Amino acid sequence: MGAVLQDTSESVSIDLKQYMEQLGVQARQASQIMAQIDPRTKNAGLSAIACRIDANREVIKVENARDLQQGQADRLSDAMLDRLELTDGRIDAMVEGLRQVVGLADPVGEISDMKFRPSGIQIGKMRVPLGVIGIIYESRPNVTIDAAALCLKSGNASILRGGKEAIHSNRAIYQSIEEGLLEAGLPKHAVQVVNTTERTAVGHMLNLPEFIDIIIPRGGKSLIERISNDSKIPVIKHLDGNCHVYIDDKANLDKALKIAINAKTRRYGVCNAMETLLIAEQVADSILPEIEKALLAKQVELRGCEQTRKISNNEMIQATEDDWYTEYIAPILAIKLVENMDQAIDHINHYGSRHTDAIVTEDLTRAREFLRRVDSSSVMVNASIAFADGFEYGLGAEIGISTDKLHVRGPVGLEGLTSQKYIVFGDGHIRA
Repeated sequence: MGAVLQDTSESVSIDLKQYMEQLGVQARQASQIMAQIDPRTKNAGLSAIACRIDANREVIKVENARDLQQGQADRLSDAMLDRLELTDGRIDAMVEGLRQVVGLADPVGEISDMKFRPSGIQIGKMRVPLGVIGIIYESRPNVTIDAAALCLKSGNASILRGGKEAIHSNRAIYQSIEEGLLEAGLPKHAVQVVNTTERTAVGHMLNLPEFIDIIIPRGGKSLIERISNDSKIPVIKHLDGNCHVYIDDKANLDKALKIAINAKTRRYGVCNAMETLLIAEQVADSILPEIEKALLAKQVELRGCEQTRKISNNEMIQATEDDWYTEYIAPILAIKLVENMDQAIDHINHYGSRHTDAIVTEDLTRAREFLRRVDSSSVMVNASIAFADGFEYGLGAEIGISTDKLHVRGPVGLEGLTSQKYIVFGDGHIRA
């Protein structure tokens, strides 16, 4: 007999494995209905959820306070507690986020690439939902709303498994989601939140390929590695964001300075922050002291290769081999001088995480070559890698960033939560 939980929504205690299978069955049934729902009804559901979140904010804050109190007792870090907290401003952002998703174009049913074949038939593609999406995430309870909204809009059913540190917040948020779904006449099980903190629930969830079509993990590297290794279901993921900026010897140095500082210091704890700066040897004397001065003023710890340290005006830590692989997610930056763009590209493709990398150069030929040869989900020219974001890409919202090559790469928005099928039109055509 597996672990037993109290399913408060149905007020029954059942075996955990059976409980997860029950969620899967309900999600599969709901997904078949959601695939046929028109955009107006989906938008009505999202709007109703937004209204319920707004109306229930005091209850949500009370439940969030329980999580925060337990988090303090468990000695969670200040950063973790900050991500966990739901202020009025963050609840307002959740409501506004739902309303923004309402305004996004619905990708489901979109037909593209229509063409006639010599046989006379007409062939094209239609965009369709993936089906059931399982999302496993940590800490931030606002992810519950983000994930539910994007899955609903793209015509999918979802099973959401948040971290134990946010269980009371997620339950309160789910109550508003359920109320909004029922108000709009949408299936109650189109969104389900796993109502247990048992870690084994994740293991059971990863073994439901007959009910769940895609798993999306959001969290630390250890969580994503575990899910990737254990899942029998395809996973959309990125393990880390070891991102680079390369300053070419043909760069405009004023642009390069602004881009490098922004790429590192706009936010430290995000996956699109620069972790290694590569500089062409020919311009290092001209730009490195300025970059160093600006970063030290922002209290960024610098770790440099031997050549970098020789140019440095300050005491700089010697970079090790591990530094070139590291996603710091902190005010720490590794700096390396390279002979040319070829060496920079080799470094990025060897040490990078295929997330986001950029070149600063005024040479269009080099820029195009960099775009072609760097094997990352986003590659940029003369722009800060901080732009690697679904909102900035015009997706409206994102559920994460994928560094995989199948089936979606880069920021995953509504279109990334759908697939395509071929459609064929004929007029009594038969094949010879």
